[in-house]
Amino acid sequence: MKKLGALVPILLVLIVPAAIWGSYAMAADAQQMQQAYEKQAGQAANTQRGQVFFTKTHGGNWSCATCHTAKPTVTGKHTITGRPIDPLAPSSNKERFTNERQTEKWFRRNCKDVLQRECTAIEKADVIAFLRTF
Repeated sequence: MKKLGALVPILLVLIVPAAIWGSYAMAADAQQMQQAYEKQAGQAANTQRGQVFFTKTHGGNWSCATCHTAKPTVTGKHTITGRPIDPLAPSSNKERFTNERQTEKWFRRNCKDVLQRECTAIEKADVIAFLRTF
């Protein structure tokens, strides 16, 4: 019985993240990633909201388009480092939104840069929906 009690914290460490990531863990393309965020948000994505979100500065100096350009089918450039950024639109970059960990990592970093907070699930879904229109 003591052995089972020792396993509970380990199981929680494994199960809780799986439950959180489970809604989009199997995403293989941008459409599936978008659908997973929609499910998490409990509402459908909106491409117009995504376009506004992508191009708006949200009270700061940067928008998504600052580095990724207003035309996300072309190579962008990081504003501070000057490093090139591969196109963000899935039609121009087949690797975009195919790896949930990479997607979450970049949403987390970029949303904090642009919004000074993490993006919500619906904001992520909206942006992906917008980017899928190209």
